[in-house]
Amino acid sequence: MALNDITRSAVLLAVEEYDHRGRDAFLEKYGFGPARTYVLVIDGKEYDSKAIVGAAHGHLPGLDPLESGEFSGGRNHAAKLLGDLGFEVVTRDAT
Repeated sequence: MALNDITRSAVLLAVEEYDHRGRDAFLEKYGFGPARTYVLVIDGKEYDSKAIVGAAHGHLPGLDPLESGEFSGGRNHAAKLLGDLGFEVVTRDAT
């Protein structure tokens, strides 16, 4: 398992699946909770960044989705990966 194997196109496929399934069904399918701090923003819509990264790994040829416990969603992991791939990642207000 390597987060840096994940590509921009795999992320976009995960986002497409998220939009198709809906947030709750997507999170349930992949076993993730809602994002607490970092969210991916595409066209003004927020996505649960860690869940997107976990699902994106499964959109790579021959690889399975990552489980929540296999990696961190923090600024040095999933959020950083998404930023490095050119996506906008924002910090959700803790309200």
